[in-house]
Amino acid sequence: MTLEPVVHLLPAVVEFPFREGYVRSIIYVSLYVSGIAVTLSTLFSIPVAVVMGFSDFPGKQFVKSIINTGMGFPSVVVGLLVLFIVSNQGPLGELELIFTKEAMIMSQFVLATPPITAISLAAITGVSENVREAARALGGTRLDVALVVIKEARYGIATAILAGFGRAISEVGSVLIVGGNITSSSGISKTRTLTTAIQLEARQGRYDTAMLLGAVLLALVLTVNAVVVRFGDEGAMSR
Repeated sequence: MTLEPVVHLLPAVVEFPFREGYVRSIIYVSLYVSGIAVTLSTLFSIPVAVVMGFSDFPGKQFVKSIINTGMGFPSVVVGLLVLFIVSNQGPLGELELIFTKEAMIMSQFVLATPPITAISLAAITGVSENVREAARALGGTRLDVALVVIKEARYGIATAILAGFGRAISEVGSVLIVGGNITSSSGISKTRTLTTAIQLEARQGRYDTAMLLGAVLLALVLTVNAVVVRFGDEGAMSR
């Protein structure tokens, strides 16, 4: 499907401003970076939340406070830290990750991990103790009990993952610092995302373009919210 029919439907004052494949490429970069970052964060965060939810150890409250603090950690600071790590003087300088999608994934991983961990932990610890006792009474092992609790907390865990995805895909500061907002000579995105493209277009006074890109980003956010609502409705009906 081409964009020409859509162009003719737009008001005359709004000229379609994109090169062929430009919007598709920045959507791809946005979803690619955020998707991988949130997947890796989920694989890390859920086990951490489960361990913390089923065990007591010295310093547990301190770890929880660090996680909660991380939920409000300034994204530009995260970007600066990742930039230092991947720069020529940093520990990963030899990998030449500066201004790449991989560096952007690293920064979004750091930003998405605290909310996924904190919300998942709250969901797991919020499961009634009666559920655990019932699982133990039926002869369940610690693993069985954990699986039962995770099943009961699945809606909260899904919400945590989507919250992490929401923070990742809406991020501007850190991905701008470590990604560089780069496109190729043909206008195809290398490290430009929807949010950084909106920031660039608005700064240059092309507000119609920024609003079009904002509508695309809003559509993605609404899709995520729709998934949460549908999951919640299905979870409530199954109980």
